Amino acid sequence: MRSTWDGRSGPLLAADAAAALALGLFAAFRTPVPEPWNWLVAAALAAPLTVRRLRPAAVFAVVAVVAAVAVGTGAAEDAAVPAVGFALYPIALSAGRRAASVAVVAALVAVPGAGLVGAAVPGLRRVAVPAGWESFATTPGSAAAYAVVVITGAWALGRALRARRAARAELAALRARQAVAEERLRIARDVHDAVGHSLGLITMRAAVARHLADSHPEQGRVALEEIERTGRESLAEVRAVLGALRDGPSAPDPLAHLVEQARAAGVVVEVGSTELDGVPADVRTSALRIVREALTNVRRHAGPTRCRLELDADPDGLTLTIVDDGPRPGERPAEGHGLLGMRERAARHGGTLTAGPEPGGGFGVRARLPFTGAGRG
Repeated sequence: MRSTWDGRSGPLLAADAAAALALGLFAAFRTPVPEPWNWLVAAALAAPLTVRRLRPAAVFAVVAVVAAVAVGTGAAEDAAVPAVGFALYPIALSAGRRAASVAVVAALVAVPGAGLVGAAVPGLRRVAVPAGWESFATTPGSAAAYAVVVITGAWALGRALRARRAARAELAALRARQAVAEERLRIARDVHDAVGHSLGLITMRAAVARHLADSHPEQGRVALEEIERTGRESLAEVRAVLGALRDGPSAPDPLAHLVEQARAAGVVVEVGSTELDGVPADVRTSALRIVREALTNVRRHAGPTRCRLELDADPDGLTLTIVDDGPRPGERPAEGHGLLGMRERAARHGGTLTAGPEPGGGFGVRARLPFTGAGRG
């Protein structure tokens, strides 16, 4: 049977030794007649309990046999029941259901059973009981009930703690699996953001290059160079995202670079306040991902490609606002993976994100990322 020793049980072993000493002294001085037999039984009951955590099965077997002798002969009878309960607890805590059930049945047979046999068989008891003392010889019913309550109580306590530990271990494993799943979703979202953003740029520049290939070959060549540069940046970013599994998280794209990319694609970006000093790193990363996806959506869906970008930080959180002139006539922005990913990023920090038509016209993305939830995702 597996020991309950885990390398950090030194103080617990010392406590067991102290409890065993106290129980041995109680057993020795509590016996009605101080004689060598009583002292021998008391020592045999207490000594094994000092190592009950190291050898729970062996200690329980020895204590159960000695306890049966004790209650059968009347020597150290008062200490026999708590000694068996003390030895049974590690079994209930560490053993499987079948072994623990066998142990509690054996304990009930060894103590109440032996006590009742000793009281019923004439001449078996060696130690006389003074008048007024409760024992298996004088009050067998109450003595047996007391033994049953103590033994089954120790067993139930051990089983309950075992079940609690198993539940905690299962919960920890579940949380670990959930963390892995969330990390995979985060990586997938980052890859989507990186690839979707860059493919949007590449698609637009490729259309420009195709349109200008014959009439303005120099401008078409510039567009092709822009496509090559964007493709290289996208590849590097995807590698950085996937490399986070091995080397840790990569630094997010600077906000100025995102604005520069949008302007290079033909979007007129008006930048308001963008102060990010003091913003936690994970909140800043999520904010930049949201801004990038929002700017990508502006290029995809906006008619007159103009938008305003603001990031306002206060002591409690960061507020993001990206408002454009609205979709092209007859077009409605799709609720695709981009908006879903932005909402998930806001939710990671306990924040919110809304996206939809603005009261005065246009389409807006507004997010609030509290600092209190930073680091949870």
